[in-house]
Amino acid sequence: MEQKMWHQLSSEELLHKLDVEKELGLSAEEASKRREQYGKNELSEGKKISPIALFLNQFKDLMVLVLAGATLVSGILGEYLDAITIIAIILLNGILGFVQEFRAERSLRALKELSAPMAKVLRAGRLEHISASDLVPGDVVLLESGDRIPADLRWLETNSCYVEESALTGESVAVSKHAQAIADAEIPLGDMRNFGFMGTMMARGTGKGVVMRTGMETEMGKIAHLIQSTEEMETPLQHRLEQLGKILIAVALGLTVMVVVAGILHGQPAMGMFLAGVSLAVAAIPEGLPAIVTIALALGVQRMIKRKAIVRKLPSVETLGCASVICSDKTGTLTQNKMTVTHVWLGDQGLDVSGEGFEPDGQITHRGRMVDLKTNQSLRRLLQISALCNNAMLLEQDSDSEPAGKAQKKKTDEKRPAWGIKGDSTEGALLVLAAKLGITPTSLSSLYKRESELPFDSERKRMSVVVSHQGGRMVMTKGAPDVLLDRCSYVLWEGNVIPLTDTLKQKVKQANEQMAKQALRVLGFAYRELKGKESVDDEQRMESQLVFVGLTGMIDPPRREVRDAIYQCRKAGIKTVMITGDHQLTAEAIASQLGIMPRDGMSVNGSKLSKLSDDELDNIVDQVYVYARVSPEHKLRIVKSLQRKGHVVAMTGDGVNDAPAIKAADIGIAMGITGTDVTKEASALILSDDNFATIVAAIEEGRGIYENIRKFIRYLLASNVGEILVMFFAMMMGLPLPLVPIQILWVNLVTDGLPAMALGVDQAEKDLMEHRPRSAKENIFARRLGWKIISRGILIGLCTLAAFWLTLSVNPDSAEQLTQAQTVAFATLVMAQLIHVFDCRSSRSIFHRNILQNRYLVLAVLSSVILLLAVLYIEPLQPIFKTVPLGLRDWAITFVMAGIPTFLMGIGSVMSGSKPSTKRRSSTYPPNRRAA
Repeated sequence: MEQKMWHQLSSEELLHKLDVEKELGLSAEEASKRREQYGKNELSEGKKISPIALFLNQFKDLMVLVLAGATLVSGILGEYLDAITIIAIILLNGILGFVQEFRAERSLRALKELSAPMAKVLRAGRLEHISASDLVPGDVVLLESGDRIPADLRWLETNSCYVEESALTGESVAVSKHAQAIADAEIPLGDMRNFGFMGTMMARGTGKGVVMRTGMETEMGKIAHLIQSTEEMETPLQHRLEQLGKILIAVALGLTVMVVVAGILHGQPAMGMFLAGVSLAVAAIPEGLPAIVTIALALGVQRMIKRKAIVRKLPSVETLGCASVICSDKTGTLTQNKMTVTHVWLGDQGLDVSGEGFEPDGQITHRGRMVDLKTNQSLRRLLQISALCNNAMLLEQDSDSEPAGKAQKKKTDEKRPAWGIKGDSTEGALLVLAAKLGITPTSLSSLYKRESELPFDSERKRMSVVVSHQGGRMVMTKGAPDVLLDRCSYVLWEGNVIPLTDTLKQKVKQANEQMAKQALRVLGFAYRELKGKESVDDEQRMESQLVFVGLTGMIDPPRREVRDAIYQCRKAGIKTVMITGDHQLTAEAIASQLGIMPRDGMSVNGSKLSKLSDDELDNIVDQVYVYARVSPEHKLRIVKSLQRKGHVVAMTGDGVNDAPAIKAADIGIAMGITGTDVTKEASALILSDDNFATIVAAIEEGRGIYENIRKFIRYLLASNVGEILVMFFAMMMGLPLPLVPIQILWVNLVTDGLPAMALGVDQAEKDLMEHRPRSAKENIFARRLGWKIISRGILIGLCTLAAFWLTLSVNPDSAEQLTQAQTVAFATLVMAQLIHVFDCRSSRSIFHRNILQNRYLVLAVLSSVILLLAVLYIEPLQPIFKTVPLGLRDWAITFVMAGIPTFLMGIGSVMSGSKPSTKRRSSTYPPNRRAA
């Protein structure tokens, strides 16, 4: 005989297996034994990273290690000022990165906070309040509305028990619970109605359950384990900078070898040539690059904050720019997580309801015209039932105790009130519907008094209340339309009560089906006037011969701004995928409304997903746009499948169930307002306004940051190429060195540093979001960047060498003339770079652009010029930098030679009439290959 799952067992079988009695619970001795066996009911935390370790992590990048090597070489050569300066740059880079990432990983600590601190448990027949951490499998616990469930438990008794599970499953509606066995062996988490799960909230009703799993064995514990075991991916930028570091190391070592070999072949001393080669290798390293990259990212973070996006992990800023898929949770991210009635059906009359969320503002219209409540008796009756057959409360958010009706009178023009629901969200939606036309429990309290209630449960699928009024007593009922119709004999049709014929019943069923096809949650409404002192003890009789009134259709509405944001994503070549724990039909309807689901798109539910192997999932993942009824493990599989297919994945969400996938994604995005602490701590980016549209702004910012990084890499490396060539050619020609080490360091840090930082805040191209995402595997020198660096560097190097030779040739044997020539070479290199920086702002010719558009760049260039003049003309600085004042002839040579490289390249661009290809035009959803 096949072993039954826990949810398939009856309560008696379950209690027998757990060796516990329902009315007694465990004894203190037995609980102690089980605690030793199973451990505490706590979530273990993974390895914590200390602030010191976080700081030291900033120095693991290969580029930083290259700078450390340069520091060591400078010290060996006796250039102690150079060494101290480079050490300062390394420390600055580390401090900037540390400050941005100081918020330590607290995912598991936040999960622990979701565990209820106290629990009501039966011990040897006595009700005790104990710490939730002391619960063990077999403990019998009691729960009521407002309690947080302390462990995974199987229900033994329920009374109108509804549990809010959206943080765990993604389902927006509170789920009814029962104690009966479920026959199916394999069912999704969201359909396991006889189980309660740790960390979820009792929305209403009461229940008694027996603890099945504690600590890390719970569903919450499984999520904790997923977060612990999920490794964060290296960002594309980190990968590219590591590649660049390897290239620079290869160049530096290659230059050293070349110089030593060439010198020996020319009869030069080996040690002298080795020191010269090492000096040249140091010149090849852009010392300011790591710090400038960090500063550019930090400035990008500040701009994102202004656009409501908070970046927790610095390198993730740029990763956004190459996101090719956004996997988004539905509830609370794409939708408002506020059930809203959008349609009402009354006797063959379909009505539309405007307004969204919990604010009691909106209209009920028929074919565009407002419905008059005074003349529409059917609507009045339906709204009365909505308000009275209801246990929720509509409250102003800044007031826990003011129900709708009283609070509405307090409205002022000074502040628009924010509204919320206390209780079940479905009942809350009905309260809001009635309040839109001024019908509230408060306004009805003088006319109707509730006498009794028959609560809703999963078997009855309906709720009834008995109310008294001046004319007598009435039963009001709401529930599933098919169940309610079977208990109705009459219908309120156009204000008149008439018999409910088969024809009319069919019309109601058709209306119900039509609403259901739109993924609306449909409820029916009915009533009956009680005769005299008719007894209400007989439930079956009381809820019979009812008068059917109408239907309401409600849905968790999409956020208003999301549809346009998804269109912008598609325009930018980014695919949006909905991943939700909600029902498949609902998910498909919302996806279609938002433009996520194309006509040929697929949707997959959790049951089917569980049966797919990784290879089978990989084969269909590019065609799937909606995943419904999925678990946290499913979400993680989906993200990893997309990554295996070469996509750079952004994962958004707000619930605990999203956290593992958010951490595994290339860029994890959490909601700042509705998001749980767990989700925020697992994310790299937090949306402070919970606005999906903010993601589009963040992606645009990420793309712009990457393009700006490419601009200043082009700028910095062109300078380094120029330095290398001027030094190398001078050595090969038997000339003295045109630049001394301190001058090279000045150019690399000061001359290049300020303009490079200004390039980091340069304005993005207008059509940036009309390109498909760049490949995450794209080389940093792609799209002709390498050619631009080398060609400009060669021209800068040759012109600097020419300026040096023209000055030195006046008196080659004079030491004073050598210093003069080195100063001219230094000034020429600086000015050539400062002119060249304006050419780095775009792929277009410098003659076709407004070079003064970036005011920060203009200020940076002017500052660098002033600093250059200070080095040349302030006497105390001259011996440090080995400079002398320049005359008019020297400046003439400097300006002519400095302007030639940019002028020639600009003329070349105009004559060729070509623009380097940065146009990666968006097709539908192209694959985006990620870094291996």
